[in-house]
Amino acid sequence: MIDSATFWNKAAEKYARDPIKNMANYEYKLAKTREHFRPDMRVLEFACGTGSTALLHAPHVASYHAVDISSEMIRIARAKEGAEQVEFEVADFDTMPLAPESVDMVQAHSILHLLTDPATTIHKVFATLKPGGVFVSSTACLRRIWPLRLIAPIGQMLGKFPHIAFFSEDDLRKMMVEAGFEIVEDWQPKGGITGLFLIVRKPE
Repeated sequence: MIDSATFWNKAAEKYARDPIKNMANYEYKLAKTREHFRPDMRVLEFACGTGSTALLHAPHVASYHAVDISSEMIRIARAKEGAEQVEFEVADFDTMPLAPESVDMVQAHSILHLLTDPATTIHKVFATLKPGGVFVSSTACLRRIWPLRLIAPIGQMLGKFPHIAFFSEDDLRKMMVEAGFEIVEDWQPKGGITGLFLIVRKPE
């Protein structure tokens, strides 16, 4: 079994080439996120991959800090046009030092289901946000996908799969609420494993 950084370093070039599967859904989530932007905002995105979403959002806020555990993902992100608008960094959100109540928005797309302890990560997001701050996430909720639950351990042993956490949409909503968040946007496209898109707010 390989560690997560090594797995994603190996996958980075293919990840960068793969097209977005549903552009309409992606653009809907971008637009919904931007409804919560202000020009003075400090935004942190973790597991930013090759930075595509960060680069689209960065012009709308004061500062945008995007981190990923994969040095190859960050290398590709830094080479993209407009990368100077984003502070790209190789870092693990779970272990990086962050001052309490220091950012206005945190974004985490396609990552919570790949973490060892997503509930603990959500609590750290809550602590990092200022009062009234917003957490935006899009997450594959895979609890019902029994074939994947059976083959995932084998794939991980062979280095073909990353770690996968299996929880339902309701499990994720519960994790958000138990961390202290209020859910303000809850959307899931129809058909396939499309992911649960949530925008949640830390109370003032």
